[in-house]
Amino acid sequence: MTENVVHLYKSTDPDREPTGSSAGEGSTLTLVTDSPAEPAAPVLPLWVRSGRAIKSFVTHETTRTTARAFARHTLYVAGGARIAARRTWDGRTAARYERMIRAAEAAGNHEAAAEWEERGQRYREARHRRRMDLLHSPLDAAKGAAVSAGMGIGGLVLLGIAMAVATKDPTEVVTPLMAVIRFINLMITIVRVVWGPAITIGPFLALLALWSVGAHQHAAPRWALPATIRNGEGEPITPSIVVKALRDLGIPALRKAITEMGDAGASMLSPIVIAGCGVEVDVTLPSGVSTNEVQGKRRKLAENLSRHEHEVFITIPQAARTVRLWIADSGALDEPIDPSPLVTDETMTADYAKGKAPWGQDLRGDAVELSVYQRHLLITGRSNQGKTASLRSLALWLALDRSVQFWLGDLKGVGDWAMFDGIADVLIQGPTDDHVIQVTEMVEDGVAEMNRRIEIRKNDPTAVFPPLIILVDEAQLAFMCPAVDEQKRPYGGSKATSRYFMAVRKIHNQGRAVDVLMWQGTQDPTDQNLPKLVREGAHTRASLVLGTESQSKMALGDKAVEEGAAPHMLRQGLDKGTLVVTTDGIDMPKGQSFITVRTHFIDDEPAAEIAERAKALRSGVTTLHAVERGEERDPLADIAAVVGTDARVRTQEVITRLAGLNTEAYGGWSFLDLKRVLDGTGAEPYKSDGVMVISRDRLARALADRDETGSASAS
Repeated sequence: MTENVVHLYKSTDPDREPTGSSAGEGSTLTLVTDSPAEPAAPVLPLWVRSGRAIKSFVTHETTRTTARAFARHTLYVAGGARIAARRTWDGRTAARYERMIRAAEAAGNHEAAAEWEERGQRYREARHRRRMDLLHSPLDAAKGAAVSAGMGIGGLVLLGIAMAVATKDPTEVVTPLMAVIRFINLMITIVRVVWGPAITIGPFLALLALWSVGAHQHAAPRWALPATIRNGEGEPITPSIVVKALRDLGIPALRKAITEMGDAGASMLSPIVIAGCGVEVDVTLPSGVSTNEVQGKRRKLAENLSRHEHEVFITIPQAARTVRLWIADSGALDEPIDPSPLVTDETMTADYAKGKAPWGQDLRGDAVELSVYQRHLLITGRSNQGKTASLRSLALWLALDRSVQFWLGDLKGVGDWAMFDGIADVLIQGPTDDHVIQVTEMVEDGVAEMNRRIEIRKNDPTAVFPPLIILVDEAQLAFMCPAVDEQKRPYGGSKATSRYFMAVRKIHNQGRAVDVLMWQGTQDPTDQNLPKLVREGAHTRASLVLGTESQSKMALGDKAVEEGAAPHMLRQGLDKGTLVVTTDGIDMPKGQSFITVRTHFIDDEPAAEIAERAKALRSGVTTLHAVERGEERDPLADIAAVVGTDARVRTQEVITRLAGLNTEAYGGWSFLDLKRVLDGTGAEPYKSDGVMVISRDRLARALADRDETGSASAS
């Protein structure tokens, strides 16, 4: 236990110090505590407190901002003087031509180097002539001045004589001459008055001019520049910025070439042109630097340009060893585009053969229109990124052509395509296996219709058919469906026995010629839910945001991705409706294999209004909501029936006879379908005299064996 003694004093004398030793002058209070009293905080030395205050002042944001501003404006003058000196030197010497020659040589462009050398030689010859003329100019100037003075004085005297004659006053003879003398005297007086202030103010005006040049070019270290410029916000794209960004990409050969160029790399760039909500520039790479090296540095290049990765696009134009950079204005790609002309123009109609669908805008802000004439279509991408809206906008436009027929399968089944009830001949909506089966049968009916048209075209080459669009949204459900039919054939998958896959393949192979087209929308492509043969069968391939480069190659093909197409670089949730498209149905610059399209979004309500306009053009279409199944067929018995009494029949003849027996059931059959039915029955096709045939006797035995097996099973 420790005692702390506190003395309380009662005194009326304010100057009296409490001592605690005089009895009766105060009272004493004794406190008992469990711990000693805390010691008083130590008093820091003055030099320590002063140092902390100085540090606080120096590191304060206001002080740093003020110092940065002072350094910036001071360095603007020095930078402006350097720029002015270089411009003067370039104007007085052939240094500019020497730099361009070195740059052309470094880029491996010897023709340009020779041209600049010729220009430099012409400049030197002209400069030599000017200098030789200067040797004779003083004498010529003196002679000219003497002649001019004589003529001037003579003219003034003649004017004075005329005035004297007119006024009859001889003194008027010298009046014009005296007027000139007085004018000269006035000029001298003005110069004497102005000279002093001009000498005083002149240096300040010169400094102001240098400061203006330096400020315009931001001729100061980056740390001294304003925060908006240091952060790159709103910074315009200039040749020097592009060259610096390329130099700092981390490609040694490119950095070395730029350093060796006399113009610091400016000759690599084409003129920077405004392209929509950004700018575009072509960069001719020096020898030893490949285009894919620059493409692989997209993120770093964007950061060097003070942009986000999605705001810089690198493509390969037709010119050799060249990359084309499109650089968006900061934040411009986050701004919405104009509404679709389908919404704003109620008089718009469509033309399947000659028209083009208004789909959206490219990165330059130009309208993008797609021709769908005899082109299969595939749109893929991650879920909830605008796939259905992009596909539906094309279908809504095409629905305004009354000659076009639609068979629709919506395997999402949430009503995205409900407005096509009354437009489409078939509309199946739902995500279950049963809906997949119905959609598969719908596509197989499309194969039968295609074959019917082909047979008609064989007999009448001039026959014209109404366009038929077979559209399946969320087609990945069809490819992944595990259901099988009575003959153990799977509806999904990508094997030769897979019903949906084979039906799509057949339409891809021959449907275009008779205007039977396949349009599909799928999610997140893989080899399982979007087989290679199906995705490569589409003429127009479009992709929303994807997760990996390998998926981008699946969606668009290797060539487009290698040339810069990058749907995997789009932003999930932020770039909804932005498609990277490969097609010959959109007008693109020569040599460009893909285009980035920001599609118009048409919401459900305006989509329904457009659909009503399409219905008004049609004469009451009755929409089927399920595929009507025909009578059940026995393929083995039908094959035996068409073979008849012939001992052997060629397989192709059997297929033709089957199609004649029942077009709906067998119109789309190929050799693989025939072989699939006969495999394992003992009546498989075999080769006779070099051709594949089917035996009547083997078919009879197969039917007998099947009947016996069935009877045994029943008993």
